[in-house]
Amino acid sequence: MTTTELTPNTPLYDIATIIRKDWNKIYFGAKPYLDAMSSLNHISDKYMFDDAKTIVRYFLANASTWRGDTAKAVKTHLKSLVK
Repeated sequence: MTTTELTPNTPLYDIATIIRKDWNKIYFGAKPYLDAMSSLNHISDKYMFDDAKTIVRYFLANASTWRGDTAKAVKTHLKSLVK
């Protein structure tokens, strides 16, 4: 899967795979949220006591060191999901 194939129905675990492939040194603060995203399907899912929107928001808050074209496309997509 590539960032050009991202749709509102793209599972969060597929997005997490894209992130892992592109982000070589994942920031330690983003890692737990990326791990959680790896087990989520839709933005309406729950992970333990948090909903997927919260997980994605926390991931985005900790992903400022992830840069590049893929990062920009994925972050824009994730932001559109949590609006």
